Amino acid sequence: MAILDEWQRPGPTSRQRRIDLFIGLAAVAGALLNVVLARASGVWVWGIERSAAEQLLWAFAVTFPLIWRRSHPEAVLAVTAVVFIGGQVRSVQEIQFASGAIFAAIYAVGAWGRDRPRARWLRIAVIGAMFAWLAVAFLIAADKMPPGGPPGATGDLPPLLSGIVNQVLINVLVFAFAYWFGETAWLAARREHELTLQADEIGRARASAEERAVLGERVRIARELHDVVAHHVSVMGIQASAARRAMDRHPQAASAALTAVEQGARTAVDELHRMLGALRAPGEPVPPAPVGVEHVADLTARVRDAGLTAEYAVFGDPVPLPASISQTAYRIVQEAVTNALKHANASTVDVRIRYLARELEVDVADDGRGANAAAGSGLGLAGMRERVALHGGTVEAGPRSSGGFRVRARLPLDTSRLVEAQ
Repeated sequence: MAILDEWQRPGPTSRQRRIDLFIGLAAVAGALLNVVLARASGVWVWGIERSAAEQLLWAFAVTFPLIWRRSHPEAVLAVTAVVFIGGQVRSVQEIQFASGAIFAAIYAVGAWGRDRPRARWLRIAVIGAMFAWLAVAFLIAADKMPPGGPPGATGDLPPLLSGIVNQVLINVLVFAFAYWFGETAWLAARREHELTLQADEIGRARASAEERAVLGERVRIARELHDVVAHHVSVMGIQASAARRAMDRHPQAASAALTAVEQGARTAVDELHRMLGALRAPGEPVPPAPVGVEHVADLTARVRDAGLTAEYAVFGDPVPLPASISQTAYRIVQEAVTNALKHANASTVDVRIRYLARELEVDVADDGRGANAAAGSGLGLAGMRERVALHGGTVEAGPRSSGGFRVRARLPLDTSRLVEAQ
Protein backbone atom coordinates (compact mmCIF):
# COMPACT_ATOMS: atom_id res chain seq x y z
CA MET A 1 0.00 0.00 0.00
CA ALA A 2 1.48 3.31 -1.09
CA ILE A 3 0.28 5.15 2.00
CA LEU A 4 2.03 2.68 4.29
CA ASP A 5 5.21 2.62 2.19
CA GLU A 6 5.50 6.39 2.63
CA TRP A 7 4.52 6.35 6.29
CA GLN A 8 6.72 8.18 8.75
CA ARG A 9 6.34 7.77 12.46
CA PRO A 10 5.03 10.96 14.04
CA GLY A 11 7.34 12.72 16.43
CA PRO A 12 7.02 12.29 20.20
CA THR A 13 4.16 13.88 22.04
CA SER A 14 4.67 16.59 24.61
CA ARG A 15 4.26 13.98 27.35
CA GLN A 16 6.91 11.76 25.78
CA ARG A 17 9.29 14.73 25.51
CA ARG A 18 8.80 15.45 29.20
CA ILE A 19 9.55 11.81 30.01
CA ASP A 20 12.72 12.00 27.88
CA LEU A 21 13.78 15.10 29.78
CA PHE A 22 13.44 13.34 33.14
CA ILE A 23 15.18 10.18 31.87
CA GLY A 24 18.03 12.21 30.37
CA LEU A 25 18.57 14.18 33.53
CA ALA A 26 18.43 10.98 35.59
CA ALA A 27 21.07 9.40 33.31
CA VAL A 28 23.29 12.47 33.69
CA ALA A 29 22.96 12.37 37.47
CA GLY A 30 23.71 8.63 37.55
CA ALA A 31 26.78 8.98 35.34
CA LEU A 32 28.19 11.86 37.42
CA LEU A 33 27.57 9.96 40.65
CA ASN A 34 29.23 6.87 39.19
CA VAL A 35 32.34 8.92 38.33
CA VAL A 36 32.57 10.25 41.88
CA LEU A 37 32.07 6.81 43.44
CA ALA A 38 34.57 5.12 41.10
CA ARG A 39 37.24 7.73 41.85
CA ALA A 40 36.59 7.51 45.59
CA SER A 41 36.74 3.71 45.69
CA GLY A 42 39.80 3.47 43.48
CA VAL A 43 38.16 1.16 40.91
CA TRP A 44 38.35 3.54 37.96
CA VAL A 45 38.88 1.21 35.03
CA TRP A 46 41.39 3.45 33.28
CA GLY A 47 43.30 4.52 36.30
CA ILE A 48 43.06 8.06 37.65
CA GLU A 49 45.20 9.90 35.15
CA ARG A 50 42.88 12.81 34.39
CA SER A 51 41.29 15.46 36.50
CA ALA A 52 37.90 14.94 38.08
CA ALA A 53 36.52 17.89 36.12
CA GLU A 54 37.42 16.29 32.80
CA GLN A 55 36.00 12.94 33.80
CA LEU A 56 32.76 14.54 34.94
CA LEU A 57 32.57 16.57 31.73
CA TRP A 58 32.85 13.49 29.52
CA ALA A 59 30.25 11.63 31.59
CA PHE A 60 27.92 14.60 31.27
CA ALA A 61 28.50 14.91 27.52
CA VAL A 62 27.74 11.26 26.73
CA THR A 63 24.43 11.11 28.64
CA PHE A 64 22.99 14.62 28.34
CA PRO A 65 21.92 14.22 24.63
CA LEU A 66 19.48 11.48 25.69
CA ILE A 67 17.02 14.27 26.49
CA TRP A 68 16.37 14.56 22.72
CA ARG A 69 16.65 10.85 21.85
CA ARG A 70 13.10 10.63 20.39
CA SER A 71 12.77 14.10 18.89
CA HIS A 72 16.24 14.10 17.21
CA PRO A 73 17.39 10.47 17.33
CA GLU A 74 19.97 10.59 14.54
CA ALA A 75 21.77 13.64 15.92
CA VAL A 76 21.76 12.12 19.41
CA LEU A 77 23.30 8.88 18.14
CA ALA A 78 26.03 10.72 16.22
CA VAL A 79 26.96 12.94 19.19
CA THR A 80 26.82 10.09 21.70
CA ALA A 81 29.03 7.84 19.55
CA VAL A 82 31.64 10.55 19.02
CA VAL A 83 31.74 11.43 22.72
CA PHE A 84 31.86 7.76 23.72
CA ILE A 85 34.86 7.00 21.53
CA GLY A 86 36.50 10.33 22.38
CA GLY A 87 36.21 9.63 26.10
CA GLN A 88 37.78 6.22 25.63
CA VAL A 89 40.63 7.69 23.59
CA ARG A 90 41.29 10.06 26.50
CA SER A 91 40.92 7.16 28.96
CA VAL A 92 38.39 9.13 30.99
CA GLN A 93 35.08 7.61 29.91
CA GLU A 94 32.68 6.32 32.53
CA ILE A 95 31.66 2.88 31.22
CA GLN A 96 28.33 1.77 32.72
CA PHE A 97 26.09 4.73 31.94
CA ALA A 98 28.00 5.54 28.74
CA SER A 99 27.30 2.03 27.40
CA GLY A 100 23.64 2.46 28.30
CA ALA A 101 23.58 5.79 26.46
CA ILE A 102 24.94 4.15 23.27
CA PHE A 103 22.35 1.37 23.55
CA ALA A 104 19.51 3.87 24.03
CA ALA A 105 20.71 6.06 21.14
CA ILE A 106 20.89 3.11 18.71
CA TYR A 107 17.46 1.94 19.85
CA ALA A 108 15.97 5.43 19.44
CA VAL A 109 17.17 5.72 15.84
CA GLY A 110 15.61 2.36 15.02
CA ALA A 111 12.35 3.18 16.76
CA TRP A 112 11.94 6.85 15.80
CA GLY A 113 14.07 7.51 12.71
CA ARG A 114 11.81 9.05 10.07
CA ASP A 115 14.10 8.33 7.12
CA ARG A 116 14.35 4.53 7.29
CA PRO A 117 17.29 4.00 4.91
CA ARG A 118 19.28 6.71 6.65
CA ALA A 119 18.39 5.33 10.06
CA ARG A 120 19.51 1.86 9.02
CA TRP A 121 22.85 2.97 7.56
CA LEU A 122 23.58 5.32 10.45
CA ARG A 123 23.17 2.51 12.94
CA ILE A 124 25.34 0.19 10.87
CA ALA A 125 28.01 2.90 10.57
CA VAL A 126 28.05 3.60 14.31
CA ILE A 127 28.17 -0.10 15.20
CA GLY A 128 30.98 -0.59 12.68
CA ALA A 129 32.87 2.37 14.19
CA MET A 130 32.46 0.87 17.66
CA PHE A 131 33.95 -2.44 16.55
CA ALA A 132 36.72 -0.62 14.70
CA TRP A 133 37.57 1.27 17.88
CA LEU A 134 37.43 -2.02 19.83
CA ALA A 135 40.00 -3.49 17.42
CA VAL A 136 42.26 -0.45 17.85
CA ALA A 137 41.89 -0.66 21.63
CA PHE A 138 42.99 -4.29 21.61
CA LEU A 139 45.97 -3.48 19.43
CA ILE A 140 47.02 -0.80 21.90
CA ALA A 141 46.41 -3.12 24.86
CA ALA A 142 48.41 -5.93 23.24
CA ASP A 143 51.62 -3.89 23.40
CA LYS A 144 51.07 -3.12 27.08
CA MET A 145 49.96 -6.59 28.21
CA PRO A 146 52.56 -8.60 30.19
CA PRO A 147 53.68 -11.90 28.60
CA GLY A 148 51.71 -13.97 31.08
CA GLY A 149 48.67 -11.78 30.90
CA PRO A 150 47.32 -9.34 33.48
CA PRO A 151 47.61 -10.19 37.19
CA GLY A 152 45.23 -12.97 38.13
CA ALA A 153 45.06 -14.58 34.68
CA THR A 154 44.87 -18.41 34.97
CA GLY A 155 46.56 -19.14 31.65
CA ASP A 156 43.90 -21.70 30.62
CA LEU A 157 43.45 -19.73 27.38
CA PRO A 158 45.64 -17.07 25.76
CA PRO A 159 44.85 -13.88 27.72
CA LEU A 160 44.65 -11.57 24.70
CA LEU A 161 42.46 -13.97 22.70
CA SER A 162 40.19 -14.53 25.68
CA GLY A 163 39.76 -10.79 26.17
CA ILE A 164 39.01 -10.24 22.48
CA VAL A 165 36.40 -13.04 22.33
CA ASN A 166 34.79 -11.86 25.55
CA GLN A 167 34.47 -8.23 24.45
CA VAL A 168 33.36 -9.10 20.93
CA LEU A 169 30.59 -11.40 22.17
CA ILE A 170 29.36 -8.84 24.68
CA ASN A 171 29.36 -6.04 22.13
CA VAL A 172 27.66 -8.19 19.47
CA LEU A 173 24.86 -8.99 21.89
CA VAL A 174 24.49 -5.39 23.08
CA PHE A 175 24.44 -3.85 19.60
CA ALA A 176 22.26 -6.62 18.11
CA PHE A 177 19.67 -6.18 20.83
CA ALA A 178 19.74 -2.39 20.47
CA TYR A 179 19.24 -2.68 16.71
CA TRP A 180 16.54 -5.36 16.97
CA PHE A 181 14.55 -3.68 19.73
CA GLY A 182 14.55 -0.39 17.82
CA GLU A 183 13.38 -2.03 14.61
CA THR A 184 10.68 -3.94 16.49
CA ALA A 185 9.39 -0.75 18.13
CA TRP A 186 9.14 0.98 14.75
CA LEU A 187 7.31 -1.99 13.21
CA ALA A 188 4.90 -2.06 16.16
CA ALA A 189 4.14 1.64 15.64
CA ARG A 190 3.62 1.00 11.93
CA ARG A 191 1.24 -1.89 12.64
CA GLU A 192 -0.70 0.31 15.03
CA HIS A 193 -0.99 2.88 12.25
CA GLU A 194 -2.20 0.18 9.86
CA LEU A 195 -4.83 -0.95 12.37
CA THR A 196 -5.96 2.66 12.78
CA LEU A 197 -6.31 3.03 9.01
CA GLN A 198 -8.20 -0.24 8.77
CA ALA A 199 -10.48 0.76 11.64
CA ASP A 200 -11.15 4.10 9.95
CA GLU A 201 -11.85 2.36 6.65
CA ILE A 202 -14.18 -0.12 8.32
CA GLY A 203 -15.91 2.77 10.08
CA ARG A 204 -16.38 4.63 6.80
CA ALA A 205 -17.62 1.48 5.07
CA ARG A 206 -20.05 0.82 7.91
CA ALA A 207 -21.29 4.41 7.84
CA SER A 208 -21.70 4.20 4.06
CA ALA A 209 -23.58 0.90 4.39
CA GLU A 210 -25.82 2.43 7.05
CA GLU A 211 -26.48 5.42 4.82
CA ARG A 212 -27.34 3.14 1.91
CA ALA A 213 -29.59 1.08 4.15
CA VAL A 214 -31.34 4.20 5.42
CA LEU A 215 -31.73 5.49 1.86
CA GLY A 216 -33.04 2.14 0.71
CA GLU A 217 -35.49 2.05 3.58
CA ARG A 218 -36.64 5.57 2.78
CA VAL A 219 -37.20 4.60 -0.84
CA ARG A 220 -39.09 1.50 0.26
CA ILE A 221 -41.28 3.48 2.64
CA ALA A 222 -41.88 6.19 0.05
CA ARG A 223 -42.88 3.52 -2.44
CA GLU A 224 -45.22 1.89 0.08
CA LEU A 225 -46.76 5.23 1.01
CA HIS A 226 -47.25 6.12 -2.63
CA ASP A 227 -48.83 2.78 -3.46
CA VAL A 228 -51.13 2.71 -0.45
CA VAL A 229 -52.17 6.34 -0.18
CA ALA A 230 -52.45 7.01 -3.91
CA HIS A 231 -54.67 4.02 -4.48
CA HIS A 232 -57.05 4.59 -1.59
CA VAL A 233 -57.27 8.34 -2.15
CA SER A 234 -57.98 7.80 -5.86
CA VAL A 235 -60.77 5.36 -5.08
CA MET A 236 -62.14 7.69 -2.40
CA GLY A 237 -62.11 10.59 -4.88
CA ILE A 238 -64.13 8.66 -7.45
CA GLN A 239 -66.56 7.44 -4.83
CA ALA A 240 -66.97 10.93 -3.36
CA SER A 241 -67.61 12.29 -6.85
CA ALA A 242 -70.24 9.60 -7.47
CA ALA A 243 -71.85 10.35 -4.10
CA ARG A 244 -72.05 14.06 -4.93
CA ARG A 245 -73.75 13.40 -8.24
CA ALA A 246 -76.19 10.90 -6.73
CA MET A 247 -76.95 12.82 -3.56
CA ASP A 248 -80.23 14.33 -4.77
CA ARG A 249 -81.62 11.63 -7.06
CA HIS A 250 -80.25 8.43 -5.52
CA PRO A 251 -79.67 8.93 -1.80
CA GLN A 252 -79.18 5.21 -1.19
CA ALA A 253 -76.41 4.96 -3.81
CA ALA A 254 -74.80 8.13 -2.43
CA SER A 255 -74.87 6.64 1.06
CA ALA A 256 -73.19 3.45 -0.19
CA ALA A 257 -70.52 5.48 -1.96
CA LEU A 258 -69.85 7.53 1.17
CA THR A 259 -69.63 4.32 3.20
CA ALA A 260 -67.02 3.06 0.74
CA VAL A 261 -65.15 6.37 1.11
CA GLU A 262 -65.18 5.93 4.87
CA GLN A 263 -63.93 2.36 4.60
CA GLY A 264 -61.17 3.39 2.17
CA ALA A 265 -60.06 6.15 4.52
CA ARG A 266 -59.85 3.72 7.41
CA THR A 267 -57.91 1.24 5.34
CA ALA A 268 -55.43 3.94 4.26
CA VAL A 269 -55.01 5.08 7.87
CA ASP A 270 -54.45 1.48 9.01
CA GLU A 271 -51.75 1.04 6.36
CA LEU A 272 -50.08 4.28 7.44
CA HIS A 273 -50.18 3.21 11.09
CA ARG A 274 -48.56 -0.10 10.20
CA MET A 275 -45.64 1.55 8.40
CA LEU A 276 -45.19 4.36 10.91
CA GLY A 277 -45.32 1.85 13.73
CA ALA A 278 -42.36 0.06 12.18
CA LEU A 279 -40.50 3.36 12.03
CA ARG A 280 -41.13 3.99 15.73
CA ALA A 281 -39.42 0.71 16.66
CA PRO A 282 -35.79 1.06 15.52
CA GLY A 283 -33.87 -2.17 15.31
CA GLU A 284 -36.97 -4.32 14.97
CA PRO A 285 -37.71 -6.07 11.66
CA VAL A 286 -40.42 -4.56 9.53
CA PRO A 287 -43.52 -6.73 9.87
CA PRO A 288 -44.62 -8.48 6.71
CA ALA A 289 -47.20 -6.55 4.72
CA PRO A 290 -50.68 -8.03 5.09
CA VAL A 291 -51.21 -7.96 1.33
CA GLY A 292 -50.36 -10.35 -1.44
CA VAL A 293 -51.57 -11.75 -4.71
CA GLU A 294 -54.46 -13.40 -2.85
CA HIS A 295 -55.82 -9.90 -2.08
CA VAL A 296 -56.06 -8.82 -5.73
CA ALA A 297 -59.71 -9.97 -5.81
CA ASP A 298 -60.52 -7.59 -2.94
CA LEU A 299 -58.71 -4.83 -4.80
CA THR A 300 -60.80 -5.30 -7.93
CA ALA A 301 -63.93 -5.42 -5.80
CA ARG A 302 -63.11 -1.98 -4.42
CA VAL A 303 -62.65 -0.76 -7.98
CA ARG A 304 -66.15 -2.04 -8.81
CA ASP A 305 -67.47 -0.24 -5.75
CA ALA A 306 -65.95 2.94 -7.16
CA GLY A 307 -68.14 2.56 -10.24
CA LEU A 308 -65.71 1.02 -12.74
CA THR A 309 -66.05 -2.27 -14.52
CA ALA A 310 -63.32 -4.53 -13.15
CA GLU A 311 -62.51 -7.98 -14.48
CA TYR A 312 -60.27 -10.36 -12.59
CA ALA A 313 -59.07 -13.77 -13.71
CA VAL A 314 -56.38 -16.26 -12.68
CA PHE A 315 -54.81 -18.57 -15.26
CA GLY A 316 -52.69 -21.61 -14.59
CA ASP A 317 -52.31 -23.62 -11.42
CA PRO A 318 -51.66 -21.34 -8.44
CA VAL A 319 -48.58 -22.27 -6.42
CA PRO A 320 -47.38 -21.01 -3.04
CA LEU A 321 -45.34 -17.84 -3.56
CA PRO A 322 -42.60 -16.19 -1.52
CA ALA A 323 -44.10 -13.31 0.44
CA SER A 324 -41.93 -10.73 -1.34
CA ILE A 325 -43.05 -11.83 -4.82
CA SER A 326 -46.67 -12.06 -3.74
CA GLN A 327 -46.56 -8.54 -2.30
CA THR A 328 -44.79 -7.20 -5.41
CA ALA A 329 -47.48 -8.67 -7.64
CA TYR A 330 -50.19 -7.04 -5.52
CA ARG A 331 -48.44 -3.65 -5.54
CA ILE A 332 -48.08 -3.75 -9.33
CA VAL A 333 -51.80 -4.37 -9.73
CA GLN A 334 -52.57 -1.68 -7.17
CA GLU A 335 -50.37 0.90 -8.91
CA ALA A 336 -51.73 0.07 -12.37
CA VAL A 337 -55.31 0.34 -11.13
CA THR A 338 -54.51 3.60 -9.34
CA ASN A 339 -53.10 5.06 -12.55
CA ALA A 340 -56.22 3.99 -14.41
CA LEU A 341 -58.39 5.75 -11.83
CA LYS A 342 -56.32 8.92 -11.48
CA HIS A 343 -54.94 9.64 -14.91
CA ALA A 344 -56.58 7.55 -17.62
CA ASN A 345 -60.27 8.32 -17.03
CA ALA A 346 -60.88 4.63 -17.63
CA SER A 347 -64.22 2.86 -17.29
CA THR A 348 -62.94 -0.71 -17.47
CA VAL A 349 -59.97 -2.42 -15.86
CA ASP A 350 -58.94 -5.98 -16.72
CA VAL A 351 -56.64 -7.74 -14.25
CA ARG A 352 -55.09 -11.10 -15.04
CA ILE A 353 -52.71 -13.24 -12.99
CA ARG A 354 -50.93 -16.03 -14.87
CA TYR A 355 -48.96 -18.83 -13.23
CA LEU A 356 -46.46 -19.87 -15.89
CA ALA A 357 -43.90 -22.64 -15.69
CA ARG A 358 -41.14 -20.46 -14.23
CA GLU A 359 -42.74 -17.05 -13.95
CA LEU A 360 -45.63 -15.22 -12.42
CA GLU A 361 -47.18 -12.80 -14.90
CA VAL A 362 -49.25 -9.80 -13.84
CA ASP A 363 -51.27 -8.16 -16.61
CA VAL A 364 -53.41 -5.04 -16.04
CA ALA A 365 -55.12 -3.25 -18.93
CA ASP A 366 -57.64 -0.39 -19.06
CA ASP A 367 -59.61 1.45 -21.75
CA GLY A 368 -58.60 4.97 -20.70
CA ARG A 369 -56.28 7.55 -22.22
CA GLY A 370 -53.00 5.65 -22.39
CA ALA A 371 -50.75 8.62 -23.08
CA ASN A 372 -52.06 10.56 -20.09
CA ALA A 373 -51.65 7.54 -17.84
CA ALA A 374 -48.02 7.18 -18.84
CA ALA A 375 -47.30 10.87 -18.37
CA GLY A 376 -48.98 11.19 -15.02
CA SER A 377 -47.59 8.16 -13.21
CA GLY A 378 -43.85 8.56 -13.36
CA LEU A 379 -43.22 7.85 -9.68
CA GLY A 380 -45.55 4.86 -9.69
CA LEU A 381 -44.02 3.30 -12.79
CA ALA A 382 -40.54 3.86 -11.36
CA GLY A 383 -41.64 2.06 -8.20
CA MET A 384 -42.95 -0.82 -10.29
CA ARG A 385 -39.65 -1.17 -12.12
CA GLU A 386 -37.69 -1.04 -8.86
CA ARG A 387 -39.84 -3.74 -7.30
CA VAL A 388 -39.61 -6.01 -10.32
CA ALA A 389 -35.87 -5.42 -10.75
CA LEU A 390 -35.26 -6.62 -7.18
CA HIS A 391 -36.55 -10.04 -8.27
CA GLY A 392 -34.78 -10.07 -11.64
CA GLY A 393 -38.02 -9.68 -13.57
CA THR A 394 -39.22 -7.50 -16.40
CA VAL A 395 -42.01 -4.96 -16.74
CA GLU A 396 -43.67 -3.45 -19.80
CA ALA A 397 -45.87 -0.37 -19.55
CA GLY A 398 -47.37 1.69 -22.35
CA PRO A 399 -50.42 2.55 -24.46
CA ARG A 400 -52.22 -0.28 -26.25
CA SER A 401 -52.75 -0.17 -30.00
CA SER A 402 -56.48 -0.68 -29.45
CA GLY A 403 -56.63 2.14 -26.92
CA GLY A 404 -56.01 2.34 -23.23
CA PHE A 405 -52.95 1.50 -21.18
CA ARG A 406 -51.36 -1.80 -20.27
CA VAL A 407 -48.91 -2.92 -17.60
CA ARG A 408 -47.39 -6.38 -17.85
CA ALA A 409 -44.81 -7.67 -15.38
CA ARG A 410 -43.09 -11.02 -15.17
CA LEU A 411 -41.53 -12.22 -11.92
CA PRO A 412 -39.19 -15.25 -12.09
CA LEU A 413 -40.06 -18.18 -9.84
CA ASP A 414 -37.40 -20.51 -8.50
CA THR A 415 -39.51 -23.64 -8.28
CA SER A 416 -36.89 -25.36 -6.12
CA ARG A 417 -37.12 -22.67 -3.45
CA LEU A 418 -40.81 -21.70 -3.41
CA VAL A 419 -42.15 -21.24 0.11
CA GLU A 420 -45.66 -20.92 1.37
CA ALA A 421 -47.12 -17.45 0.99
CA GLN A 422 -47.54 -15.65 4.27
